[in-house]
Amino acid sequence: MSTKQKILIVDDDDNIAELISLYLTKECYDTRIVSDGEAALEEFESYRPNLVLLDLMLPGIDGYQVCREIRAVSSTPIIMLSAKGEVFDKVLGLELGADDYMEKPFDSKELVARVKAVLRRCKPVLKEEPQSDVKMVSYPDLTISLTNYSVTYMGANIDMPPKELELLYFLASSPNHVFTREQLLDQIWGYEYMGDTRTVDVHIKRLREKIKDHPNWGITTIWGIGYKFETRP
Repeated sequence: MSTKQKILIVDDDDNIAELISLYLTKECYDTRIVSDGEAALEEFESYRPNLVLLDLMLPGIDGYQVCREIRAVSSTPIIMLSAKGEVFDKVLGLELGADDYMEKPFDSKELVARVKAVLRRCKPVLKEEPQSDVKMVSYPDLTISLTNYSVTYMGANIDMPPKELELLYFLASSPNHVFTREQLLDQIWGYEYMGDTRTVDVHIKRLREKIKDHPNWGITTIWGIGYKFETRP
């Protein structure tokens, strides 16, 4: 019998937290609730969730800082929850490493759909996944393996959240092919994703911070269209 996937709910509104827990429990997830940032970090270590639902406005340590600290040690997917609807707040959350962002109030079915979508995307990270086909691309000083979700750059292992790695692998698998932002959203995030094309730009920015352009290759912006992984003589 498979073990239930665990979801850590971090929200200081008890009614909302309990409601989220009820929705997810009905979908056969194991949930745990905490109401502040410090407790979230402690519980993350002991509970070891498969996904974190993280409210931004928390007493003490806010959700942004909690996200920073989790990302410093783990690639566990994070969905941020907030009543804030400003583009700045969404972009900041994504830049800090969140995998998705939902505005309150939200529909219960949409929340469950997003949780399932994020967990499905991250599923290959689990050790019990069979590794039948080797999916790997290599360039000078860069190796990207989708089989074991690893990136080696300039001889060093690069820690990278699943969607960043999938985006890099997808681009590098089709060198010099231009993809629109909409195509990349569809390929990496899937048709269920509710976000916009700015999500792609944020992830490209984070990739460029970790993987600098090389004399033989680089991620190139095609203005007004999208991106490509360009190889050079």
